[in-house]
Amino acid sequence: MKSNRYFHHQKQSFMKQAVLFISLMMVFATTSFAQKQVRKDIREGNKEYKKGSYTDAEVDYRRALEANARSSEAAYNLGNTLYKQGKGQEALEQYVAVAGNESDKIKVSQAWHNAGNTLLASAQAGKKEGKIDMEALKKSIDAYKNALRNNPQDDETRYNLALAQKLLDENKNQNQDQNQDKNQDKNQDKNQDQNKDKNEDKKDQDKQDQQQKQEQQQNQQQQQGQMSKENAEQILDAMMQEEKNTQEKVKLEKMQQQRQRKTDKNW
Repeated sequence: MKSNRYFHHQKQSFMKQAVLFISLMMVFATTSFAQKQVRKDIREGNKEYKKGSYTDAEVDYRRALEANARSSEAAYNLGNTLYKQGKGQEALEQYVAVAGNESDKIKVSQAWHNAGNTLLASAQAGKKEGKIDMEALKKSIDAYKNALRNNPQDDETRYNLALAQKLLDENKNQNQDQNQDKNQDKNQDKNQDQNKDKNEDKKDQDKQDQQQKQEQQQNQQQQQGQMSKENAEQILDAMMQEEKNTQEKVKLEKMQQQRQRKTDKNW
């Protein structure tokens, strides 16, 4: 009985190992097939990319990523294809993904280099209209710096970094000049407003002064009119007094004449 149980146990163990082996083989076969499919899709995508058929190349690279989402080669090439189609933001996402997943410093540097180029192109998109995207420009500088940290010998990245930094400095100076011009315009407008206010105040003051002068003249005229009336009354009183004095003088002379006459008669 013990012997039968032993063989039964051995049989079960063998079956488990066989199932595990078959499962591993299937996984290996599936993985191997997936890897082959990824390499095939990438090769097809590369052919389309070289021909300039960027839409077809995009389809191939995306198919490769569906089979292996961590394929740095597929993601990097997809980013280049999207960039060629003018899909800058989507391309940037692929480059950043490669930089985050890849362990090879040279490949990481290349991803950051292309990210910097994408951001720099975005920053300069409105250059003709004088509109530089300063935020995208600053991010491009950071991307180039990340590329050089992983590959300090990359002269092309160093050149692009110098170009982006120069563009940033120029626009800073331009913005400062524009701000100064705006401030000057504001000051001029402020001075003009102040001068306008001063002129208005001066006009109001002149008007008030004119009104006060007119009032003073009117008061003077009234006062002159009043003084003339008083003088006239004084003159009239003087004339009346003089006439009264004359009448008294005449009366006195008459009285004297009458006295003389009486005296003559008596004599």
